[in-house]
Amino acid sequence: MQELHVRKSLRYLGLCAAVTALLTAGCATDSGGDADLSAPLPASVPPGTSLAISVNTARVALETSGELRKLPFTVSAWPAVQAGPDVIQAFRGGSVDVASNAGIPPIHAHATGFDAKIVGVKVRRTPNYRIATAPGSSIRTVQDLRGKKIGFSPGQAQGVVVLRTLAAAGISTDQVQLVELNSPQFLTALQARQIDAAPLGEPTLTKYLDQYSSQGAGAVRTEAVDALSVLWAPTSVLQDSAKLAAVAEFVRFWARGEVWAWEHPEQWISAYYVQNQEVSAADGRRILETTDRPYFPDNWDAAIAWEQETIDLVTKSGFFGDSFDADVLFDRRFEKVAAEAAPAAYRVEEAQ
Repeated sequence: MQELHVRKSLRYLGLCAAVTALLTAGCATDSGGDADLSAPLPASVPPGTSLAISVNTARVALETSGELRKLPFTVSAWPAVQAGPDVIQAFRGGSVDVASNAGIPPIHAHATGFDAKIVGVKVRRTPNYRIATAPGSSIRTVQDLRGKKIGFSPGQAQGVVVLRTLAAAGISTDQVQLVELNSPQFLTALQARQIDAAPLGEPTLTKYLDQYSSQGAGAVRTEAVDALSVLWAPTSVLQDSAKLAAVAEFVRFWARGEVWAWEHPEQWISAYYVQNQEVSAADGRRILETTDRPYFPDNWDAAIAWEQETIDLVTKSGFFGDSFDADVLFDRRFEKVAAEAAPAAYRVEEAQ
């Protein structure tokens, strides 16, 4: 069964690579990029510059705090694109210039031949996913996952959480059935009992349990930590000097927005959890209590090491072909941008 899933993934990756090659041949030379990727970041944003940004939390934070109007460029659109594979397709189609994801989508993009770079890093230290179980499931601990159907998206953070959870429990991928789905499909598959379990984060997990816990749905704790939240952008965007300058400014606003949300919890709960995500204020407070304080490292060595560990994990598991050097995923010109935009307390990791 696992061999079948691996072959499916590799066929998919091969198709993506072929499509990417065609897109690159037809579009990349028309980008007009003039920026040297080794040159210092521009000091200012030229008038008339715009970006399409897929970072919903930043939009809400900047709107609510009043900082949005201070952006030195125009946001042409805030596309509601979140899942890693969807972001990659939006990058390819030119409808998104910068996005926020976990660490795995840039690995997925590289494996399919699409060139993009990480420009911002936020680190978390505690698990932000739990293994949700289907209504009526007998799963009570991670050990109960043996022999079960698990929702699995190899190109998303949830896929890495599954692999890390299984590895920590001493369960091989041959002892479960990995059902390949994009994460937005997990809910429907759980509800229909087409799968037994899938990793869900907040506030999706709360919404799911509110509706289905009375029917026996539950959530199992996993110690697997999805350590990185990143901003990333296509290399073609970073080769456009005007957009490059705007991306650097957005990284600063993103970091300050994350800090504002942390320091104004009641406003954040109302604006994001209640109004944007449609959960109760009480649930928003409970979720926020389990959320890490934002931390923006001013040295990316540990983040790169984490990405390398993830690359090695997914490639050893038969996904994404051969391993590669994680350093190629990062544009280290941006290494200190987010950290220097945030107060000093948000650059130093707190003792655990």
